[in-house]
Amino acid sequence: MTSQNLLVELFVEELPPKALKKLGDAFAMQLAEQLRTLGLARADSVVTAFASPRRLGAHITDVAAKAADKAVQQKLMPVSVGLDASGNATAALLKKLQALGADVSDPVFAVAALRKAPDGKADALFYDSQVNGATLDTGLQVALEATLAKLPIPKVMSYQLETDCALPGWSSVNFVRPAHGLLALHGSTVVPVKVLGLTAGNTTQGHRFEATVSPVLIQNADDYSQTLARDGAVMASFAERRAEIVRQLGAAAEKVGGDCKPIQDEALLDEVTALVERPNVLVCSFEKEFLEVPQECLILTMKANQKYFPLLDAQGKLTNQFLVVSNINPADASFVIGGNERVVRPRLSDAKFFFDQDRKKSLESRVAGLDKVVYHNKLGTQGERMARVCNIAYALGVQLGDATLAEQAEQAARLAKTDLLTDMVGEFPELQGIMGGYYARHDGLGEVIAEAIEDHYKPRFAGDALARNDVGLVVALADKLETLVGMFGIGNLPTGDKDPFALRRHALGVIRMLVEKDLPLDLNALVAAAIPAFGNKIVDANVALCDFVFDRLAGSLREQGYSALEVDAVLALRPQCLGDVPARLAAVRSFAALPEAPALAAANKRISNILKKADNAAIADAHVSVVLLKEPAEIALYAAMQAIAPRALAQFDAGEYAASLQALAALREPVDAFFEGVMVNAEALDVRLNRLGLLKTLHLAMNQVADLSRLAT
Repeated sequence: MTSQNLLVELFVEELPPKALKKLGDAFAMQLAEQLRTLGLARADSVVTAFASPRRLGAHITDVAAKAADKAVQQKLMPVSVGLDASGNATAALLKKLQALGADVSDPVFAVAALRKAPDGKADALFYDSQVNGATLDTGLQVALEATLAKLPIPKVMSYQLETDCALPGWSSVNFVRPAHGLLALHGSTVVPVKVLGLTAGNTTQGHRFEATVSPVLIQNADDYSQTLARDGAVMASFAERRAEIVRQLGAAAEKVGGDCKPIQDEALLDEVTALVERPNVLVCSFEKEFLEVPQECLILTMKANQKYFPLLDAQGKLTNQFLVVSNINPADASFVIGGNERVVRPRLSDAKFFFDQDRKKSLESRVAGLDKVVYHNKLGTQGERMARVCNIAYALGVQLGDATLAEQAEQAARLAKTDLLTDMVGEFPELQGIMGGYYARHDGLGEVIAEAIEDHYKPRFAGDALARNDVGLVVALADKLETLVGMFGIGNLPTGDKDPFALRRHALGVIRMLVEKDLPLDLNALVAAAIPAFGNKIVDANVALCDFVFDRLAGSLREQGYSALEVDAVLALRPQCLGDVPARLAAVRSFAALPEAPALAAANKRISNILKKADNAAIADAHVSVVLLKEPAEIALYAAMQAIAPRALAQFDAGEYAASLQALAALREPVDAFFEGVMVNAEALDVRLNRLGLLKTLHLAMNQVADLSRLAT
């Protein structure tokens, strides 16, 4: 079969920039997968995706003009059903063959063409046929239609096409944006496929203003990107265009000097890459007086509204210069630079106005306004929520420090949400907390309170830093606890991929604070202590919330590289002090590497099963009586426990978990000997209960750090 490289491009109106990379990758990968399924593309065919603001494309190597024919074996029916006593075809067999398209004009010949083969207990009739492989013309049509149907389109548009028939009229088409061109080349041959009311050709459109020819003729599938760059002034590859923008940003910053660097923002870089076809980075500036405004405000407005790259100096401070990625490359760029500087100035003026106006009122004067802001119809206003966070923060402050910490935490909690009422946060909600810190400093509240207000949302996302000081840590913990307890208390639980109140993120935040700061707080008690702050607004959801936290913790630990067995062994005990979990995991990993570990884990599992089957009342007050120890193996096990268990328990109490588990490794031989030489369920009741008591005592001693039975495979 003839194999050549295939190029398919769909030319459309400007695609949504935040979805472009995903759309481009999906278009190429899905198209290649569909062609592989049809036998037209090889498993090792190289797929190259193209995505620019006005096109989705794919280049696929080694695509056949026709797929290889396939031999198909079909089981028809048992021989006893398909043939009568004389070996002639039954009506059922002839009907089945006719449905498959076989020639049944001569029944004897039709039967002779069948194959008999064993199928279970009886022989069956099989019909072997040859299926012609798909041609590229028909296969690409099927593949392209399936690909477009599976694209991850964020929002579908409907637009009208004039019908291609004698009668006037319009037909409706649904796609992410109106499509205006289709290009499909197999080598240099056009593949005549049709989608979205378009028929494939060998031309496309280049840059709106800088293309040297229109349309751009593509002679061969392998010439696509070079021809489009030369004649159409378009860099079709998203990855190449992104790399070129990074290079130009670095070069422009170096030209500015002063060790300046453009701000690092991968999402912004992807979005800008999706907005331009031929990137050209230019240096612009604004008046230095705007630098009096907090740099977070200026950076956000330049990034979010204008898609600019602010320049930072060597200390990370914002300069009055910024970089623009233009989509044109004129000989004189002064008009482009001047236009962007004029556009950004009103944005910066708005930010300065908001900042100046907000500072005319103190944060304290805004507290009463929180009573007018609804938080949740079942949980009241932001004012009520603030009061709950204050109560929880004060209690945590007392528990983790002293009266001073508690009072500062309460003060920071009372003011933490007041910046929601400012003009700046109203315009840029992303700055909540950050602006509160600035306004707290302006109000003379001190750096501790200002940092706590700024940090009380932390960690905002995976990998985010925790609060910088103890006050901020307490307020952040109280804030997340209030959200979790409140939402669980009214039944607003996450379901599937829906988590509108970000409860999973809040739970992970609580976990990180408890673990990374090694806070001496009991999880159950922590949740229970927060419940009274809600009065009668919620029901007690302590158990469900704690289970949720442990589920989040288990997932987080597995992502950190701990095995499922290690995590299961430690969390099976539901350790209430989450700060201990890393040390317990390290101890379990160290124990699992010991040669004695497999045997002890298996024995522990056996003990667990024995105790589960025993009468709960019989072992509730289980103890060991020395006089009832009869067999040498049980006497030896008891002696070993008397020598080893106290030392292991002391090491556990001291937090030396690895040493505690290693000490228990010495019990392997006496435990093995016990199960080899002792019948636990003895006929004599007192002896049986004594042995169960011995096993329960051993079980408790072995499972202080983790449930070792979970390590048994």
